[in-house]
Amino acid sequence: MNPLEPHQTLQSPSHALNVDKEAHPQQDILAGDSTVTKAEKIERHGEPDDDLHESPTKRIKVNSLDIPGAETNGLTRSERRKGVAPIKAEFLVYPPGTDRDRGAAVQDDDAAEGAAHEPSHRDSGGRGKRKEKSRGQNTARSFGSSRDEVGLCASRMTRPEFSPNQCQFGEKCKFEHDIRKYLRQWKRADLTTFDGVCPIWKARGRCSVGWKCRFVGSHMEERLTEDGREELVLKEDSGIDGSSAVDDPTTSIGTVNEISTQAKIDLMKRKFATPKADEYSKWLGTLSQKPEEQRDLETNGSPPEPVETAFRASTEEGQRQAREDERARYVSPPFLPSEKRKIYFGPETPVLAPLTTQGNLPFRRLCVNLGAQLTYSEMAMSMPLIQGQKSEWALMRAHESETIPPAFNGQSAPTVIGYDHSRDLKFGAQISATKPWQGCKVAEILTQLCPHLRLIDVNCGCPIDLVFRAGAGSALLDAQGKLDKMVRGMNAVSGEIPITVKIRMGTKDNKPTALKLVERLIYGGHDANFYGGGGSGAAAITLHGRSRQQRYTKSADWGYIADCAALINRFNERGHELSDTVYEPDPRTQAARGKVYFIGNGDCYSHVDYQQHLEEAKVDSVMVARGALIKPWIFEEIEKGQYLDKSATERLALVEQFVRFGLECWGSDEMGVGTTRRFLLEWLSFAYRYVPVGIMEHLPPNLQDRPPAWRGRNDLETLLGSDNYKDWVKISEMFLGPAHKDFRFEPKHKSNSYEIEAEG
Repeated sequence: MNPLEPHQTLQSPSHALNVDKEAHPQQDILAGDSTVTKAEKIERHGEPDDDLHESPTKRIKVNSLDIPGAETNGLTRSERRKGVAPIKAEFLVYPPGTDRDRGAAVQDDDAAEGAAHEPSHRDSGGRGKRKEKSRGQNTARSFGSSRDEVGLCASRMTRPEFSPNQCQFGEKCKFEHDIRKYLRQWKRADLTTFDGVCPIWKARGRCSVGWKCRFVGSHMEERLTEDGREELVLKEDSGIDGSSAVDDPTTSIGTVNEISTQAKIDLMKRKFATPKADEYSKWLGTLSQKPEEQRDLETNGSPPEPVETAFRASTEEGQRQAREDERARYVSPPFLPSEKRKIYFGPETPVLAPLTTQGNLPFRRLCVNLGAQLTYSEMAMSMPLIQGQKSEWALMRAHESETIPPAFNGQSAPTVIGYDHSRDLKFGAQISATKPWQGCKVAEILTQLCPHLRLIDVNCGCPIDLVFRAGAGSALLDAQGKLDKMVRGMNAVSGEIPITVKIRMGTKDNKPTALKLVERLIYGGHDANFYGGGGSGAAAITLHGRSRQQRYTKSADWGYIADCAALINRFNERGHELSDTVYEPDPRTQAARGKVYFIGNGDCYSHVDYQQHLEEAKVDSVMVARGALIKPWIFEEIEKGQYLDKSATERLALVEQFVRFGLECWGSDEMGVGTTRRFLLEWLSFAYRYVPVGIMEHLPPNLQDRPPAWRGRNDLETLLGSDNYKDWVKISEMFLGPAHKDFRFEPKHKSNSYEIEAEG
């Protein structure tokens, strides 16, 4: 039965497969299911070494089922085809080997990193500019609006019917002043989901949007006044401890890093003081006024050999001469960095990646509930932050669940000297800057306005053209000197908050530059002593195993990630050798007594991938991006060390949880409901890709695999796996009611639109 329209029945499995219409029972996950067979390793990673043959007892055993169509055109159900999700034959819509038995088209997953900064088709026009291909994307998407036909005046929004505030516009006000007329004529009917009770009122005892709430019937009543009139009033639940939220009803429930309106105005009017950033930027400017040959060396030159080798090869006399030369040219910075708060990354701290659009507060809150230990804000652009733009500062908000310390196993993990676990927290901010002065200024502003930050991360990996052409994101991979200055300057002005960096392998395929960049960040380049000596002071480096040009079209290169991890591990192990040399860094620039953490990122889709990357690449932790968007419970799988075959009902409960978090964050009025619906649909555009492990022939699943058309074990599971965006809208209507007449949703990928004629 269709859960949305009971009078209609979804398409049942083919009778030729002799599969019951009832939902299949949940299948137990065998211990061997988490082991990759030799054939699969060869297919995914190439020919292994001769001495690494797996024992046959560790191979996945698949029961042989006598099902027509299970063997077609020479393909058996035990064979795994590259790029195609291995789904059991009885769940395929089309028999294996037929013309329509093929995986869905690979989509451009730049939506997971920088979708909000993707230029529209209008930006690529103009004379002399080459029009770029959209690669199947719907550019310049529009989401319509979700507003009351006539809004209620703010002077009446939270007030009793007979005791309104004074409207400053008087008779010229274009909004409704009559509460009864507004409820009767302009406001849409109340929602009946969540038992008809407003989630905000239930959580804080008071609804911040008052009469505009789509659940207003749950917290309003008529009271008889002394003069015999009936007055509409809003109810408050005094039994709920929500005093901190009630004091400022404009803030979301349980959020931190809320920036005051006055601070935004000061930023907008350039009245917000950043003395450290200004002084440091001025000092950087004086360094650029040097002899031309010296500037060229600092900007464009590169050491003939790695610094790690150079300092060991130096003689004692050479080191003495180097000190004298550097002392003659050295101009001390205006001040040195403060000692940084010690942070920790380890096997028990899986990281949720910074995700533009999808990495919003409700989604991060959902992932934290499911076991994510570290989170990041969506990538925020530096200039809008400096200019006080409200939309950009909203990205800095975090939920109180992100302010508690992450997991820390002090027994198995090496103890970090000076690490105070009780002072640690989960949430960090990620920013994008084009110039060192912007990074410095933003770092000082964040330090003053956002007290709940674990770290500030510099994005050097965003591949989006609009960001790249501005000189930010992955453009910094080719401007290593500028990035070095930026990180040093941010360290100098950020107080106790450490600075980290997220990078890609490089900007072009087959020309990786990350190894050289990592070496420069941890050891310092040829010009390091002009800026204070030693490395840049980055507390951690995250490497996405793809180039900018590659984007998401190929698998991440974990072999290259392992090479960079080896370099950092050598630095951490041999740091004491730098003592008493010109390359010794100031201890105040180092996050944990000279230790630099290294996190790998790319194609982590199961606990098997997570453990494999930790053991083989020797990274400190793994950052999860698209894997978390498709199945947020991946963090729960990592914690428990096993696959979780979530039922359709359990997955729908996660959707309900996201909706509740969204209403608490964005409000329960018409606009808040529309915003929640929009971001729910953005998440479902990734979540539909999940193929339940119970219907797969081979494990582990591969993030790059695309499934052929399949049906679930029940109607709800089939609906959740639909790639038609209209089905996503139906799912949203289960919890948010019918969409507003002016609401629009255009999926990022045209293949999900079904507005064009399908092939065949």
